Amino acid sequence: MKQLYVRYFSVLAISIGLSSCVEHVETDNFRVEKPENIAAQEELNGYGVLRTYVDSISYPNFKLGGAVEMSQYSGRGVMYRLINSNFDEITAGYGMKHGAIVQANGTMDFSGVNSTIEAAKAAGTSIFGHTLVWHANQNATYLNSLLEPLIVVSPPFKNELDLSGPMNEAWENWETTGDVKIVSGKGMGEGTDAFVLTSGSGNAPESVQLTTPAIPVLPGKEYEVIVYVKSDVPGQGGITFEGLSDNNPEIDWMNTGVDSTAFGTTISWQEIRFRVSDFEGDSFKMKFNFGYMPSSTYSIDINNLYVYDTQGDPVISNIISDGDFENGNGWGGWGNGSTRGVTEDGMGFGGTGKAFYVTNPSATGGFWEVQTAYDLAEPISNGQEYKLSFWVKGDAEGIIRPELQSPDYSSNGFGQVGVTKEWKQVQLTTMVTAGDRQRFVISYGEFAGTVYLDNVVLSSAEATGGSTTLVPKTEEEKNAIVSGEFERWMQEMLSNSKEYIKAWDVVNEPMDDANPSQIKTGVGNPDIPSDHFYWQDYLGKDYAVKAFELAEQYGNPDDILFVNDYNLEYSLEKCQGLIDYVSYIETKGVTVDGIGTQMHISIDSDKDKIVSMFKMLAGTGKLIKVSELDIKVNTSNPTAEALQAQREMYKYIAEMYAEHIPAAQRYGITIWGITDSADNANWLPGEKQGLWDLDLNRKPAYAGFAEGLEGM
Repeated sequence: MKQLYVRYFSVLAISIGLSSCVEHVETDNFRVEKPENIAAQEELNGYGVLRTYVDSISYPNFKLGGAVEMSQYSGRGVMYRLINSNFDEITAGYGMKHGAIVQANGTMDFSGVNSTIEAAKAAGTSIFGHTLVWHANQNATYLNSLLEPLIVVSPPFKNELDLSGPMNEAWENWETTGDVKIVSGKGMGEGTDAFVLTSGSGNAPESVQLTTPAIPVLPGKEYEVIVYVKSDVPGQGGITFEGLSDNNPEIDWMNTGVDSTAFGTTISWQEIRFRVSDFEGDSFKMKFNFGYMPSSTYSIDINNLYVYDTQGDPVISNIISDGDFENGNGWGGWGNGSTRGVTEDGMGFGGTGKAFYVTNPSATGGFWEVQTAYDLAEPISNGQEYKLSFWVKGDAEGIIRPELQSPDYSSNGFGQVGVTKEWKQVQLTTMVTAGDRQRFVISYGEFAGTVYLDNVVLSSAEATGGSTTLVPKTEEEKNAIVSGEFERWMQEMLSNSKEYIKAWDVVNEPMDDANPSQIKTGVGNPDIPSDHFYWQDYLGKDYAVKAFELAEQYGNPDDILFVNDYNLEYSLEKCQGLIDYVSYIETKGVTVDGIGTQMHISIDSDKDKIVSMFKMLAGTGKLIKVSELDIKVNTSNPTAEALQAQREMYKYIAEMYAEHIPAAQRYGITIWGITDSADNANWLPGEKQGLWDLDLNRKPAYAGFAEGLEGM
């Protein structure tokens, strides 16, 4: 019909063009039929903007919402005008989530949020806060980094502090006041010792004190002090001196930019690092004071308590140059068609830097049939013990064998090393029994797959500098860290936005799909996406209780607080599970104001289940919000019949919401699929789920939704 219309138009144009040359002929009965698609679009364009279909006088609290990317809205362009003319409220698609706000170093950037708030203020459009607590779209890289083991590398210099007594659980030349002990197993790392200081009932700092022996120094030199300390409860400690011109100085103990006479302690190991140079003689003493707070216990790691001359000669501990592989490697290798080399940046231990890799295509008959070798600068000393440490993981599990080898292949081995799919640190020793051991060899014949190595350190067992200590976080520490981040995130987001945002999706998608009566978990999932972080796996079932408590604490007293989830119309068991979880949350003394049902559905979704869901949600007495409505046609090239079915489903959802949710419980409906999705979109790529197409032409779905709203 479109071609016919063009053809008639062309004939008419030609006729007009010839009118000056021929006799005029009357054509009163000549008519051109308007193409159906143009007529249909004109009909859609005849509809009013969506918000005019809601009876705002009878239902003044009903919110008609639209989801939009914050940059589209704050830019105040076409989408800004479309949203403001059609909707009362906006929901940010991504920009208000933890992953968008929290930066790599843990700082928070609210510039996008604040620009959106200013744009919404100018239009008089409200903002629905989406979302405070979720497992997805989190800066999981930052959060997980806080939970990783602490890696402590001692400085490659001679330690001027004599620790020989305490390392043998003796007090030679050390002085104590109060309850001070050396306790095995309380230091950092497995089986290491610590000074343990316990305060009494008072609060005099010097009542619990540990004093070092005299530490020899060279006047005019600067010395760095390194201390690792923790406490069983949040506590306080300080260090005073003998032999300095100022024995009670204010120091920036933890590089915070603030000088003070004391420092705080937590249940996690913390580094105290500072420098001194104002010596009055050729030695000084340190006094560790931990009597500030009553009934608290402090641990100071002995192995990593360090004082060294920053201008001194470094102790060369690592016999293997470039053992971190950041500047290439000097490793050769052979056997069984194996390959080896240095990875790309970011593949080293902890997701940073580079690693060395060896790929063995298959296990062989002998472990020695696939090897890598590093030639030492000179043979190592006979009769001495050597220590080896490195990080290792594989794409499978298996065994590798490191050794020190001679030209005739005789060797001193470090034993078998089990390789797993997760990075782990290996620390081994061997006694050298010949003076011709001149290369370091690792055998991979028993391992089929790829092995990754990082931070390889080979040194004399007597070397004190450059040693590495791995300190895993305890479950108690992890819980405390996650709890702190949880509160910090909510406090800063709510405090930043509370002036304008009065309603929040506090807990998003808590229920598990496979076990709909239980909350989600990441435990046991080997393929967790990089932006997923399950707060509940650390904080437990009451993580939602804590979320609502914090929302009440840091938000406005009259904020409307929601729980939100998806597939409630698909799985009525999940709907019931969410309802039960809301009831559980409220038994803990907090109030859940509303329940959001996302409703990412299709034209063929089960209408009976949709009605059942609305009835179940209405029965809670809570405010009910359709929070993220879009309706798929299940194809990128829908027929006219499919678009008509989409129109009818949009109308049906609005009508059933109005029919089954009492007016006093209707918070509103938010359209998630404002427009169809581009082929490269993150959400439903190529789908035609929207009320508008990509050119912002209204679709039949627009008319259906508008008609459905007339019952509000």
